[in-house]
Amino acid sequence: MSDTKQIRRLTPSSSETLITLLETLPGALFIIDDAATIVYANVSAQTLTGATREDVCGKPLWSGAPHLVSTALYQAVLRARQTRKWTEVEYRSPVTQTWFHAQLLPTGVGLAVLFQENTEPKRFQDALRQSEQKYLNLLESVSDRMAVLTPEGLVLEINQRPLADSLCQREEVVGKPFIETPWWSYDPAVQQQLHTAIEQASRGKSVHFEARIHPQEGWYLDLTVTMTPHLDADGHVEYLIYAGRDITARKRAEAELHALVDAIPQQVWTIRPDGYLDYCNQRWLDYTSLSIEQAQGDGWIQCLHPDDRQRIQDAWQMSRKTGMPFETEQRLRHGMTGTYRWFLVRALPVRDETGQIIKWFGTSTDIEEQKRAEQKLKESEERFRLLAETVPQVVWVARPDGQHEYTNQHWCDYTGLTLEQIQSDRWAQLPFFHPDDREDRQARWQHALDTGAMYEHEGRLRNGQTGEYRWFLTRGVPMRDEAGQIVKWFGTSTDIEEQKRTEEALRQSQKRASVLMNSNMIGINIIEGEQIVDANDTFLHMTGYTREDLRAGRLNWMRMTLPEYLARTRQAHQELAAQQSITYEKEYVCKDGSRLPVLVCGVVLQHHPFQGIAFILDNSARKELEQRKDSFISMASHELRNPLASLKMQTQLVRKRLEKQTHHEAAALLSRVEGPVKQLERLIGELLDVSKIQAGRLEYLQETVDLDALLHEVADTMQQLSPTHTIVVRGAVPCSLVGDKDRLWQAFTNLLSNAIKYSPDAETVEMDLSASAEIVMIRVRDHGLGIPREQCDKIFDRFYRVSGPRQRAIPGLGMGLYIVAEIVKAHGGTIMVDSAVGKGSTFTVTLPTRTSLSSPWIDREKQRGKQ
Repeated sequence: MSDTKQIRRLTPSSSETLITLLETLPGALFIIDDAATIVYANVSAQTLTGATREDVCGKPLWSGAPHLVSTALYQAVLRARQTRKWTEVEYRSPVTQTWFHAQLLPTGVGLAVLFQENTEPKRFQDALRQSEQKYLNLLESVSDRMAVLTPEGLVLEINQRPLADSLCQREEVVGKPFIETPWWSYDPAVQQQLHTAIEQASRGKSVHFEARIHPQEGWYLDLTVTMTPHLDADGHVEYLIYAGRDITARKRAEAELHALVDAIPQQVWTIRPDGYLDYCNQRWLDYTSLSIEQAQGDGWIQCLHPDDRQRIQDAWQMSRKTGMPFETEQRLRHGMTGTYRWFLVRALPVRDETGQIIKWFGTSTDIEEQKRAEQKLKESEERFRLLAETVPQVVWVARPDGQHEYTNQHWCDYTGLTLEQIQSDRWAQLPFFHPDDREDRQARWQHALDTGAMYEHEGRLRNGQTGEYRWFLTRGVPMRDEAGQIVKWFGTSTDIEEQKRTEEALRQSQKRASVLMNSNMIGINIIEGEQIVDANDTFLHMTGYTREDLRAGRLNWMRMTLPEYLARTRQAHQELAAQQSITYEKEYVCKDGSRLPVLVCGVVLQHHPFQGIAFILDNSARKELEQRKDSFISMASHELRNPLASLKMQTQLVRKRLEKQTHHEAAALLSRVEGPVKQLERLIGELLDVSKIQAGRLEYLQETVDLDALLHEVADTMQQLSPTHTIVVRGAVPCSLVGDKDRLWQAFTNLLSNAIKYSPDAETVEMDLSASAEIVMIRVRDHGLGIPREQCDKIFDRFYRVSGPRQRAIPGLGMGLYIVAEIVKAHGGTIMVDSAVGKGSTFTVTLPTRTSLSSPWIDREKQRGKQ
């Protein structure tokens, strides 16, 4: 697009006359958009810049017209853009040294900027020019390399020093990015360092850094650079001030100094005034195993002991703030071993001719051995202090003649005597020694004084406050000089009252143990592993072994245990290790081969965890009595069953004949006999079942059982028999299992009957059913009397009944739950009870859906075949 067309587009009301007018203006006119890009330049503007319209249009004003660029112009452009008002500024071009008067007028597309040369200054403009001249003179007079940049990093002004370094002209860099100047573009890493600083400064942060630049090929300069943002009245960054100070000579001197300090045995380092560690000698690096890059800045702090870091940082900040020398002790981690060693750290500030700190030079000297010696001395003194004042013992010091010259506070507190009283000539006659111990104590102390031997005595000392005596062990050791002469006696008195009581208790315990071991009622043995290593005479007599057999190692509990009791015995030993004590029944094989039923109580010896002691009670009489009882029950059950069956049958026949003969009242009375007969029949049946269980002869039929139907039938039947309670069934067990239907009926009938019987004041009994692929679970819950928790583990024992007064009033022989547990166990299941007194009981039966049947089972079809 031509310039004329562009003007026409930018100015809707433009005409050829307007274009001609703009072209003939005596001043240089530029029209720039909001990005400060030149979109139009008249003939005077082209003449001023020495470029054609094509050369300047499309470029930023700062690079398209570098002769006109200055900080004042940049500020005026920003102001006109923000206020959208006519603005003017007068300034001198840093490039041509020509004074310009610039007028800025906002337009629809940006700004129209009109430049006029050599304007006649007005009165206030003279002062402005003088101020501008002073500013330029100051810029040129400073020794630092100075520049003014836009927030984007374009050069607005620059003094002659950096231009002279690189042999550049001002117009070559003004209006261009500072990072592309020859001295910064030489090294990409340094160029990126400057770029980062410009970005940070443009966000309002002052930035300091050091860099090495190359103004010319083969020549470098070390600079310390400060990039400072200049803010306008609204707090926005207006432009950036760059200052670079030449520190090349200092850097070279430091390099020479570093070469020197690397040979020093101490660790040497330097820190800048801002706290940045910039150098460590090789000895420091070798010790810490860090690189100089890792140590620089705050990286060195990681080598400090964690307990020292805050203290060192606080002390270092104080030295930096006050300028006072820094000195402290710290622990430094060794990079290879990870151990910490103590170092004495000193640092002094180095100042320039103006008194400003330019560097901190420091050294770190290994003082580990010194610290260890100090620590040993400190520990020795601390031990003596603790010995004298904080140990629970009484501590005293006596002269060679036996006169006490010092006691600790514990001695004074216990005896109620002062140090002056103890130092008197009559302290030994003071009444704090027990009368029965005074003569022996004095004789032993005199013997020690005469011979120089160590003094030791056990005696009772009286407590000054309570008047009671306690046992103390007193020892005194002589301290001699180089010639072997005793110069002092150091002694302690230790309270051994508890020890004395323990010894007495041990004697009594040993006496009681001796009585127990000599008992002729209880056998006792001590085992290690499988071997019986000791036993009393009663155990040897019970088993037929002799003391010689014991000494020869012929008593081994594994070999003395019958095969059918071996698994239970091993289990008992495992439980003993976990529970520390166990009680169980078994049978020993005696030396003559006979069997001895025993009750065993085992205990682990706490002082010897690899040994156990067993108390053996001869169980023969009880076993024989149980056998007789079982035989009697079995015989009585069989003997009573036949006449009872005959009585039941005859009663039913008589009742039916009476009913046929219309003797209804007599028949009704006779029918009442059938109830007790049925109850007696059930009790006899349970007795017979118990005897069969004990003999291992209770048989089970093997058949498929619809458990869900069976449980509902049991519930319905019990509901009819017990109208006082409502039986609530929840859930279902929709599965079949292999078992004995009648025995399962018996088990769940018994559970429901117990629940009703032991909840006389409740209204409901609940049965909850649930099932999974592997098991079925039946819970029978009542809200009755409940069972004490300590008796819950016993209620499944044969003939056991809960001992509460209300439970004893309810009839029963304690056989029902024993039979239920055996039936559930035979079906591969488990039964548990959860109960609390006054809150009822819950019996939980768990049965597997696939039962592994054992020998007592009889196949139903085979039985039918036999029949």
